[in-house]
Amino acid sequence: MTAGSGQTSPGTPLYVDLDGTLTSTDTLWESVCLFLRAHPTRAWQLPIRLLSGKSAFKRYLAGYVCPDAASLPYHDGVLSEIRSARADGRRTVLATAADESIARAVADELELFDEVLATTPERNLRGDAKREAILEDCAGGAFEYAGDAAPDLDIWKGAETAILVNAPARFKRQLESDGVATRTLGAAVPVSPLRALAKALRPHQWLKNALLFAPLTLAQQLGDSARLLDTLIAFVAFSCIASFGYLLNDLLDIEADRAHETKCKRPFAAGTLPIPTGLATAGFLIALGFGLSFAFVSQAFAAMLGIYLVATVSYSFYLKERLFLDVLVLAGLYTHRVLSGGVAADVVVSTWLLAFSVFFFLSLALVKRYVELIAKQRKVPAAGDSASEEEVLSRRAYQPVDLGLVETMGITAGYLSILVLGLYVSRDDVTQYYAQPELLWLITPLMLYWISRVWFLARRGELNNDPVLFAATDRISYCVVAGVGVIGLIAAMWGRTS
Repeated sequence: MTAGSGQTSPGTPLYVDLDGTLTSTDTLWESVCLFLRAHPTRAWQLPIRLLSGKSAFKRYLAGYVCPDAASLPYHDGVLSEIRSARADGRRTVLATAADESIARAVADELELFDEVLATTPERNLRGDAKREAILEDCAGGAFEYAGDAAPDLDIWKGAETAILVNAPARFKRQLESDGVATRTLGAAVPVSPLRALAKALRPHQWLKNALLFAPLTLAQQLGDSARLLDTLIAFVAFSCIASFGYLLNDLLDIEADRAHETKCKRPFAAGTLPIPTGLATAGFLIALGFGLSFAFVSQAFAAMLGIYLVATVSYSFYLKERLFLDVLVLAGLYTHRVLSGGVAADVVVSTWLLAFSVFFFLSLALVKRYVELIAKQRKVPAAGDSASEEEVLSRRAYQPVDLGLVETMGITAGYLSILVLGLYVSRDDVTQYYAQPELLWLITPLMLYWISRVWFLARRGELNNDPVLFAATDRISYCVVAGVGVIGLIAAMWGRTS
C-alpha cells in the first residue's frame, strides 16, 4: 500500500485512543481536578500515590472519582469514523491508557465499541504496552489506529493505516517517510491554543479591578504620578491573581460548566485548552502577581493580595455552594479591591465608600444569582420527568422558592447603597474635596435609575449572568458613568475657580 493513500482493507479492526483523540480532553487530568474538588484535604496524597506508579495512581483516582462519560467533549470526526467502520462490519476497539473503569464508562455511554483495552492495576496501557496489547488482540494481523500524540508513533508505524487526530504535521511527514498510509482528522473549527488561553484568563473581567483606582480618584490624587504608578502596578498584579482564580474555578467546575447553557463553551469544559497548560499558567500568574507586589508596590499591598487569593480559593472550593455566604463573599471581594487600592496608593479609604461598596456589590451579587436561578428554573422538568429540581439546581444552595426573597434582598441592598451615598453627600466634611457638595446630589438619581434598571432587566430575563460585564457593554451604563464623572468633576472644579 502506498504511503498517504489511507485505504483500509475490509475487515481490518479499528483501534481508537481516548484522551486527545476520541475526546479532546484528558480524563486523567480531569480526574485529578474532580478529586481536588471533592477531596481537597487529600491533595497531599496524590504525589505519594504517584510514586507507586501510573497504573496504581490511576486506579487510586478511579476509586474516588470518574469523569461523566455523557458530558465529555467528543470529537465528531472520530465518532463518524467509528460509526463508518461499524457500518462496514469492522471490529472497533477502544484502546486507551485511561483507567479501565473510565474506558468502560465511555464505551457503555457511546455503545460503539466491541472491546475495551485500558490500563489495569498491573499494566499502564501506554506506548509499547498499548502496541503489544493491540497486536495480541488482533493476533498480529493488520489494524487501523487513531491517535494524537508522540506515544502513538510506534503504534502507528505498525498499523495498516494511521489516523492522526489533531496531531502535529511532523508526525504525518515522519510516518509517510516510513511508508505508513496516513489519514488526518482535524477539528471542524480549529481553535488557537493562545486564543483559548486568553479566553480562560477572562481579561474582560479585569474591568472589575478598576475599583483599585476609586480611592485615588475620590481623594483627587490622580495627578500624583508616584501613587498613580503604584496603583497601575497593583492593577496588573490584581489582574494576575484574578485570572488565577478564574482558571482555578474553571478547572474545578469542568463538569458543572458542561451542564450549563453558556459555560459549556469555556476552554476547559470544551476541551480546547489542555488542563496542564492551565495549571502551568496558574502557577506563573501567582508568581508574577506577588512578584510585582513585593518588588514595586509594598508588603502591605502584597498582604491584601494574599487575603484576596485566600478568599478566592475558599470561594471556589467551599463558599460558592453555601447559602448567602457566596454573595457576601462576592460583595466582599469587590469591596476588598477598593481597600487594596487605598493600600497601594497610600490613601485612606472612607468608611462611607466601604459601606456604599458593600451594599452596592451585594445587590449585584444577588442579581447574578437571581438571573442564574431564573435560567435554571426554566429548565426544571415537568411533572413526571426523572430529573428533580435539586439536580437541575446542583452546585448552588438556592432553590426556586427562594426567587422572591433573592429579588427583595437584592433590590433592598441596591437602594441602601444609594441611601449611604445620600448620607455621605449630606456630611459637612465633604467640603474637604468638593466646594459645592450639593451638586453631588445629582448623582443619586442617576445611580437610583441604574440599579433599578438592572433589576427590571433581570426580572424580564434580558440580563446576562454577570451584571458587571453587562455594564461594560451597555450604552446606557456608559452614559450613567459619564454623568457621575462629569458631576463629580464640576463639583470639584467649581471650588477651584470660584
